[in-house]
Amino acid sequence: MTTNETVNETVNEAVPAPEQRLVIPKLAPEFYQAMTAVDRASRQGLDPVLAELVKVHASMINGCAFCIDMHATDARKNGEQDHRLVSLPAWRETPWFTARERAALALTESITLLTQGHVPDAVYAEAAAHFDQAELAQLIALIAIINAWNRIGVSTRMSPAAK
Repeated sequence: MTTNETVNETVNEAVPAPEQRLVIPKLAPEFYQAMTAVDRASRQGLDPVLAELVKVHASMINGCAFCIDMHATDARKNGEQDHRLVSLPAWRETPWFTARERAALALTESITLLTQGHVPDAVYAEAAAHFDQAELAQLIALIAIINAWNRIGVSTRMSPAAK
């Protein structure tokens, strides 16, 4: 075996996921059911593709591998394209997000990163220019719930299934 083959085997070798600390649905079933209901309610009236973009973006910011995997998969099922998903961390630098999507992504960042300046008036105003009040309320609810799910996923070390 050559050095390159050894390196390639090491690089391609699967690394086991960290052991999950807790299984919330089993240990706190009423809470889990309530979170699931709030999650369903938060998506009402929002475009499913936009909702998944927001969920993937927040999950990337929060480093929640489980949610990134799940919502990227759901986004693809709804017709989202891979190049847009992988570009989310650099969405400002790409030409393929609409003004409405950009407003939602900026709001997602501001709400997710509250300790870095809260939600600036300009970010909120831009979102309000692209979403009516009911949609904006739903968008804020969606961002809040995905952040809650991310905190559950990260703190309990949920990881995506091996593919």
